[in-house]
Amino acid sequence: MEAYRFLLVGGDARQARLAELLARDGHAVSLYALSDRYDPAPEGADCAILPLPMCARDGAFFAPLCPAAPSVDEALERCAGARFVCGGRVTEKPRQIAERHGIVLHDYFAREELTIRNAVPTAEGALALAMDALPVTVLGLRVLILGFGRVGQACALRFGALGAHVCVAARREDALALARSLGFDAQSFAALSPALADCDLVVNTVPAPVLGEAELALLPADAPVIELASAPGGVDVEAAGRLGVRLIPAPALPGKVAPVSAAVYLRDTIYALLREAGI
Repeated sequence: MEAYRFLLVGGDARQARLAELLARDGHAVSLYALSDRYDPAPEGADCAILPLPMCARDGAFFAPLCPAAPSVDEALERCAGARFVCGGRVTEKPRQIAERHGIVLHDYFAREELTIRNAVPTAEGALALAMDALPVTVLGLRVLILGFGRVGQACALRFGALGAHVCVAARREDALALARSLGFDAQSFAALSPALADCDLVVNTVPAPVLGEAELALLPADAPVIELASAPGGVDVEAAGRLGVRLIPAPALPGKVAPVSAAVYLRDTIYALLREAGI
């Protein structure tokens, strides 16, 4: 593999580990807004890598390790001139800002191989959070998992493997059929009330409103909700507060629980993107 010039902009521990992996592979690596270190942007960088997610829930540029995080506009301005620019979970606003800087912004999280691999540390992190939050074993736990995409599937398999009674809620009939074929109970969102009233834990993976005040009011008093979904999330946070529901926000879990593994997944995806782009 030829040596590339990478610019890594923002991100959490997985982005820091990615920088180490790329340098170990023999590439030149510059950093911006990843810590208090600001390297000069390399002239004609081959690839600029923005974080996953690119923006936090409040819309700010995701740079939790940087003492003074730049704006989205400042971060993208730094990437101008790179041959290939990519970020994770890219929304419309950053795309528009990128266009103003003459940047075509690629979303590496749209790659199926990355979403599949990234679901593993997310599910393992959710399992760890559940074990920490509850005074009982996972064995026998009644777990309601909302959504049955990559993360929902990974969560259901891991909780089920430890002996939890898993119920999956999904909108699509094919997702419900898949859940049942894997041995899980399955329920449509339209008939969710009994499952909500009879669970010990809820794990949400749906990035759209699914748990409003009416649904949250059905939960047992001691049943926590782990929020795994990307912004805007699926839980009415204000209603959860009013009702005393224990909400456990868990964004960007791979960067917290398994940054090395997450960095390996990201590195492999970036290499594939560069090969396909002919860079």
